[in-house]
Amino acid sequence: MTTSSAELLPDDIPDDPAPSATLDLEQRHHQIFPTLSAADIRRMQRFGHVQHFDDGQMIFEAGKTSFGLMLVLKGGIDVSRYDGLGNTAYVTTHQPGQFSGEVAQLSGRPALGNGRARGEVEVLVVPSEALRQLLVAHAELGERIVRALILRRVGLIEQASSGPVIVGPRGHGRIHALQTFLQANGHPHIVLDPEHDQQAAGLMARYQPAPDELPLVVCPDGEVRKNPSVVDIGRCLGMLPALDSDKVWDVIVVGAGPAGLATAVYAASEGLSVLALETRAYGGQAGASARIENYLGFPTGVSGRALAGRAYVQAQKFGVEIAIPAPAGRLICDTYPLQVELCGSLQRLRAKTVVLSCGARYRRPSLANLKQFEGKGVYYWASPVEAKLCKTEEIILVGGGNSAGQAAVFLSGYARKVHMLIRKDSLASTMSSYLIERIQATPNIELHTCAEIVALEGDDDGLKQVRVRDVRAGEERDYDVCRVFLFIGAEPNTSWLSDCGVDVDGNGFIRTGFDVLKAQCKANFANGVYPRDLPSRAALETSVPGVFAIGDVRASSTKRVAAAVGEGAAVVSQIHQFLANLPPDTPR
Repeated sequence: MTTSSAELLPDDIPDDPAPSATLDLEQRHHQIFPTLSAADIRRMQRFGHVQHFDDGQMIFEAGKTSFGLMLVLKGGIDVSRYDGLGNTAYVTTHQPGQFSGEVAQLSGRPALGNGRARGEVEVLVVPSEALRQLLVAHAELGERIVRALILRRVGLIEQASSGPVIVGPRGHGRIHALQTFLQANGHPHIVLDPEHDQQAAGLMARYQPAPDELPLVVCPDGEVRKNPSVVDIGRCLGMLPALDSDKVWDVIVVGAGPAGLATAVYAASEGLSVLALETRAYGGQAGASARIENYLGFPTGVSGRALAGRAYVQAQKFGVEIAIPAPAGRLICDTYPLQVELCGSLQRLRAKTVVLSCGARYRRPSLANLKQFEGKGVYYWASPVEAKLCKTEEIILVGGGNSAGQAAVFLSGYARKVHMLIRKDSLASTMSSYLIERIQATPNIELHTCAEIVALEGDDDGLKQVRVRDVRAGEERDYDVCRVFLFIGAEPNTSWLSDCGVDVDGNGFIRTGFDVLKAQCKANFANGVYPRDLPSRAALETSVPGVFAIGDVRASSTKRVAAAVGEGAAVVSQIHQFLANLPPDTPR
C-alpha cells in the first residue's frame, strides 16, 4: 500500500493530485544521487568530521542510527531498504562525492535504511545540527542537498518498502487510523494482510494477538507492538522526540497548520529557538484540501498537503523542533516563563512566548452510533488513502464549504458517484463560485439541497447503509453506502486554555489586540470602572502577555490559508518586540 508523496515534492515537480500521478524517479537519478564537486566538498569539510569504516562494516541501521549526512570520501556505502521484518532491497552504492541520508536526517531521526561499507571507507559525517547550518550558509549547495533528501523520501513512499509494517485484517478500523496518521505525516509504511501475506501470517501465529490487540506494528528497528497508539508510533519513528522540560524556548507554537508553520519558519530563520507541538499531522485542516486554487503563486493550484509539506521541510531546515503527536493539554501563565503541559502527561515545557495556532476540531453531527463507524466508513478528511477505499463506489459527502467542495471534486475521480448533502437550498453563500461551477460540471456529483443524515446502519465490519431526510418534503430515503465524508465545519480548539484565562468570544474564538481592549472596556464600564489608561496590546497578542493567537482559532480572522500564513509571519515581529521589552530582571 503506497502513500501520497505530493506533500514533499520540490517546487519544480508538478503537484498533481490525480490518481495516476507518480514521480519519475529514474529521470531524476542525477538529482537523487548527485556527485558533489571538489569545491563543494571543501565547503562541507568545516561542518563535519572524518570517520573510517572497514569493509563490510555496518555504517548505519534502520530505526537505530541517527547520523545526519555522510559524504563519501573514499570507498563506497551500499544502501538498502529495510522493513523491520528482515526484508532488504538494494538501492544504490554511494561513491566518492556522493552522500547518504533522506529527510529524516534534517531533524536527527533514525535512518529508514541500512548502509554497509564497501571496501575501506572514509566519510565526512555532518551531524543534523551542522547540516542545517550548512544548508543556510551555502544556499546553492543546500538546495541540491535538500532536493536529494526530499526525492529519496518520495521514493521510499512510492515504493512502500521501508518504514513501519502494519499487520492486520483488511478493513480493520485501527489500521486505517494508523495508516492515515502516517500518510498525513509523509512517512513511508507498509500494510500487510495475514490472509494474503505469508510473513504477516507467521507474525500473527507467533504473537497470537487478541482482537483488541490488533493491528500489530513492526517498527523499523524490528520491535513489534500490539495495537499501538499514534503516540507509540510517533516515538517508535522519532517523530515524537524526548523534550527537555528544563529548556526555555523563545517560542512554543501550538499547532502546525499553515499559520503555525509560518511562525515556526520565520521565527527560526531569525534566530529564535522554536518548538512546534502538533496533535495529529502538520498542515492542520488545510492538509485535507485536495486542491487550493486561489493561493498566490500557484496558478494551477496546490494541494493543502503539498503546501504544508514544503513548509514542514523548510521549518526543519531552519532548526525548528517539531513534535508529533504532542497535543497541548493545559497552558499555565501565572508564572514566567510560560508553561505548556502536554495532554496525557505531567510534563511541562517552558517558553518565553506561546503562539496559539491550535485551529479547530472537526464538528460531529448528533448521530447515536457515529463513533462506531469512525474510520470504518465515516471520515473527516479525504486523502488518497480514503479515496482508494471508495473506488467505484457510491459515497455521501456532507458539507457546503470550500473544503467540502474540494473534497467532492477530488473524490469524484475515484468514486462512481458522489452524493453531496447540504442543509441550505444552495451553495452560493458558503462556497467559492469557481468550485460551484466545477461541481456543476462534474457529472458524477449530485447535489442534494435541504438534506441531512438521520441514521447510520452497519455492523462490526463497518458502515452499510445511510438514511437521508429531505427536510422540505419530510421524506426519508436509505442509501446502500459504505463511505460517508463529513465536512460540516469545526469548533475552536480552546477549551484547554481555561486555566490560563485567555479571553475568548461567545463562540470560543480567541480575542487579540483591539478586540481584547474593547472587551476589557466593556467589562469595566459594566462594573462602573473607568480606567484612564489601558495596557498596550500587540495586534495578535491575547489578553495574556506573551501569548499570541493566529489563524482560524483567532476571533475576527479571515478563515483562509493565505491569511493564516500572513498572520503566522506577522506575529514574529510582535514576538521580537515583546522579548525586547521584557524587564532586565525577568526570569529567563
